[in-house]
Amino acid sequence: MAFFGNSYPAISLRDSTVLITGAGRGIGRATAELFAEKGARVALADVDFPAAKAAAAAIGGRASAHTLDVRSRTSWDDVVGELGRVDILVNNAGIMPVAALLDERDSIIEATMDINVLGLSHGMRAVVPGMIERGAGHVVNVASLAGKLPVPGLVIYNASKFAAVGLSAAARVEFAPHGISVSTILPSAVRTGLSSGIQLGHGMPTVDPEDIAAAILATVRNRAAETPVPGYLSALDVGLAVAPERLVNIVRKVLGDDRALNHVDHAGRADYESRVLAVSEKD
Repeated sequence: MAFFGNSYPAISLRDSTVLITGAGRGIGRATAELFAEKGARVALADVDFPAAKAAAAAIGGRASAHTLDVRSRTSWDDVVGELGRVDILVNNAGIMPVAALLDERDSIIEATMDINVLGLSHGMRAVVPGMIERGAGHVVNVASLAGKLPVPGLVIYNASKFAAVGLSAAARVEFAPHGISVSTILPSAVRTGLSSGIQLGHGMPTVDPEDIAAAILATVRNRAAETPVPGYLSALDVGLAVAPERLVNIVRKVLGDDRALNHVDHAGRADYESRVLAVSEKD
């Protein structure tokens, strides 16, 4: 690494193939739209192929749609084989079940860890060897501020995102000597299906999918290790490390940190919950 800036090989978006998971909707779709606008070829991959196909059709000729279950290494190898080359991998696919730990289904717990953690690992293991052969490449793992800050009602999601943050940090160190960068995106609450039925705002920083897409795009240039969105939350690590637990708990109470546990509109969340259940029961 250079002392100032970074020493990773530059990547020209106009010559790049960008593989984006969970690209049928939300952050993934917004990211695909932005990268295509900048001249990249975008491969929209999703377990929901009709959603990926519709999104790719809306983007146009620089976009292609692919079926991908990120839990399956075979599925990853099939998609990478179809593309032949991946210059930028955006590991965005993820699920966020909302329930008390003791009430959650085993199948949903397993699916959350498989998609949110093993999906990143499978993706990097499928794509990074080709990047190493070419001496350049960039991986973006979309984690969450829930990978830094525990939230009642999101215990399993927290566990998966804490793991995603650690996985990304260690992979970054391991791949750096080969010219491959790994950046982690840490969104706060995002206005997508994942947060449906949960009260946003009221002290909780809330952003749009386009904000996350812009942060992902920025890492192609700056290769930052971690990028919180919104950016002013970059001091969160230090604050949590030095603040007494009693003070942290007071802040939690003021912000209503139990909203994902005790104040969920399950009717408003029904469509998303049905999709999570369907994925968790998928062989």
